[in-house]
Amino acid sequence: MRAVVTRVTEASVSIDGSVCGAIGKGFLVLLGVHTDDGPEQAEKIADRICGLRVFEDENGKMNVGPKDAGAQLLIISQFTLFADCRSRRPGFTRAARPETATALYEQVIAACRARGFHVETGHFGADMQVASVNDGPVTILLDTCEL
Repeated sequence: MRAVVTRVTEASVSIDGSVCGAIGKGFLVLLGVHTDDGPEQAEKIADRICGLRVFEDENGKMNVGPKDAGAQLLIISQFTLFADCRSRRPGFTRAARPETATALYEQVIAACRARGFHVETGHFGADMQVASVNDGPVTILLDTCEL
């Protein structure tokens, strides 16, 4: 799995002009599921997202985790994170099929909620418009192959 985690002051996702998920301070997470991913990778990436210490402490150092910072999460499915860009037209064969990816995406959401986070989402497979106000900016790429 891959996640692009951006620290935000606010973020939202809309479908057909209607906001279906919005957060204040927290993480906008774009989540991609690989064909080889399973429940273990979902738990691993949820744990890393929920423990990523990139909020500032009293000394201005990125040392505070999202829970202690009062962060919320907006998690959006993003199959294009596994694009094969060796040609000018990306291929997506490394991205898991919806019947597999949906369950793992929902597992990550459930795992984050189980850790006490308020989680907003888009709709898997929908054409979504995502808006965010990046904070810092701080953007971290997580990949379960490297965790």
